Amino acid sequence: MAGAGRTQDPSRDCAASDPETAAGRHPAPEKAPMICSSSVSGIMENRDRRLAPGFPLTPLFQHQRMWLFSGLLAPLPVWGPHSLYRLSSQQGNRLSPCGPKPPGLHCAPGDSPFPPEHPRNVKSGNFSATTEFLLLGLSEDPQLQPLLFCLFLSMYLVSVFGNLLIILAIVCDSHLHTPMYFFLSNLSFVDICLTSTTIPKMLVNIQTQSKSISYPGCLTQICFVLTFAGLENGILVMMAFDRFVAICHPLRYKAIMNPKLCRLLVLLSFLISVLDALLHTLMALRLSFCTDLEIPHFFCELAHVLKLACSDIFINNILVYLVTSLLGVVPLSGIIISYTQIVSSVLKIPSAGGKYKAFSICGSHLIVVSLFYGTGFGVYLSSAATHSSRKSAIVSVMYTVVTPMMNPFIYSLRNKDMMGALRKLISRISASH
Repeated sequence: MAGAGRTQDPSRDCAASDPETAAGRHPAPEKAPMICSSSVSGIMENRDRRLAPGFPLTPLFQHQRMWLFSGLLAPLPVWGPHSLYRLSSQQGNRLSPCGPKPPGLHCAPGDSPFPPEHPRNVKSGNFSATTEFLLLGLSEDPQLQPLLFCLFLSMYLVSVFGNLLIILAIVCDSHLHTPMYFFLSNLSFVDICLTSTTIPKMLVNIQTQSKSISYPGCLTQICFVLTFAGLENGILVMMAFDRFVAICHPLRYKAIMNPKLCRLLVLLSFLISVLDALLHTLMALRLSFCTDLEIPHFFCELAHVLKLACSDIFINNILVYLVTSLLGVVPLSGIIISYTQIVSSVLKIPSAGGKYKAFSICGSHLIVVSLFYGTGFGVYLSSAATHSSRKSAIVSVMYTVVTPMMNPFIYSLRNKDMMGALRKLISRISASH
């Protein structure tokens, strides 16, 4: 019976392929060759037939038995699937069921000592192998690329120069050194940073006809987008609180909204945003990615990067929903509560002129809040409800590009003090030239 089992052993093919072994001469085993996967699997297949005839093992279990068999053969201090690799790489001792072979004669070409599903035989897409992602942009139509380039370049320039004018006007005019305009200047600075994080890379890709972004560059972009978006979220909450104190508690406004408190609120919002961005970025570092690394977006957004991961993203999703609830829903609820109190206080004003003035002060802020939160929540709701990533990418343009571009117009055209400060700044610049 043992002889019959050996005649069916595929390892005889390995022995027959060796001329010295076929002639009956066995040279001194200077270095025994690596165990061929076909030889070990053949031995285990015959053994399983003898032990359990009529009950074929599944391929996965066969590989598990093969690793157990290889571990038992190899005299290693540590047992496991990587024991054979340690044996061949560190000790240089190799065993073969085909008998000893001369040095340099190993397994047949393409015959790996590891099973096919072992990670060494599978192209991995983890951190060490992932070098770049592909940003597909808003459209892959070549005829639309020049139009997109001109459109986004003009929007970027308007956003940067418009917000820069707001900052310079507030700094140069001493009448605007109040908490409201202090928050507005910080908001303009954050808008410049947010647009500069996403749009320049898109413009470079369109101009060079390249869609690639490096793995570190993608994670860096995610970190900065989350930081500046979170900081803008916090500043909008501060502006709502400022309007609440100014309208509901006008006599205590200067005592409550002192410069020290304003700077402390901005610093606190910045620290929370940075911690949130670092948390998401570090959690993304642990992910492994498949061979499909195409992002249907014009920048690396966290939700799209998570969809490309091959590893388990359950913890990442839980973290996204938890942080979105804390840093999105809670601040928005605070803004709604503030404006509820503001509306109830304004309605108590007897004169129509006083009501109009109070609502005009809050109108600009309400428009910006509606644009920012409406588009922000629309991105996550659309990504969860539909599988069309291009639609969510178009919605993302609103809060990353359109809202920062519109803020200077919203806050300047509806504000007489800001318009006067801008005229003084422009006249001063033109006079200096």
